[in-house]
Amino acid sequence: MDGADNRGAPGPQTLSGEAIAARLRLERENRGWSLSDLAERSGVSKAMISKIERSEASPTATVLGRLSGAFGLPLSVLLALAERAGDRLSRAVEQPVWTDPETGYTRRAVSLPNGGLLELIDVTLPAGVRIPYPASAFAFQRQQIWLISGQLDFQEGEALHHLAPGDCLELGAPSACVFFNPGKEPARYLVALTRR
Repeated sequence: MDGADNRGAPGPQTLSGEAIAARLRLERENRGWSLSDLAERSGVSKAMISKIERSEASPTATVLGRLSGAFGLPLSVLLALAERAGDRLSRAVEQPVWTDPETGYTRRAVSLPNGGLLELIDVTLPAGVRIPYPASAFAFQRQQIWLISGQLDFQEGEALHHLAPGDCLELGAPSACVFFNPGKEPARYLVALTRR
């Protein structure tokens, strides 16, 4: 013994079966899959999936591996999402911000990264900057753009939308798009994303 007193020291956090059950159910429902759909894709019986989602059975590592594989997620990501499921507050100082080193475009992830149905992104697009995206960037999500300040020209396929502050645009079917700030000041807009 080294004489250290570890009484009262916090131990490692244990991920609850309820958190895993809730995450699995959310992932399945977000994809619009029935229990049978998930069973077919994962090779785990419908009855077992139902018991896990109701917290009546604890999944083994093998079962979790099969389920996460069916969702197209690494097991570590699935467990991380389950661990953060209880978080509901995203503090401004903790929101990750990414800046494009080439254009100065900034993207703040406002909502929690917990895999929920809605994702909010606060974007600042410098004056004169043009950001193109291929149609594939929009294939699995629905999107709305709400311009907070400045000017924004949004090219959506053949359609060009001139947005003024307060305008909100819902994107149509996936197509190649370009965000362009024609003004002399930065454009700031909120992007709201949901999965298709």
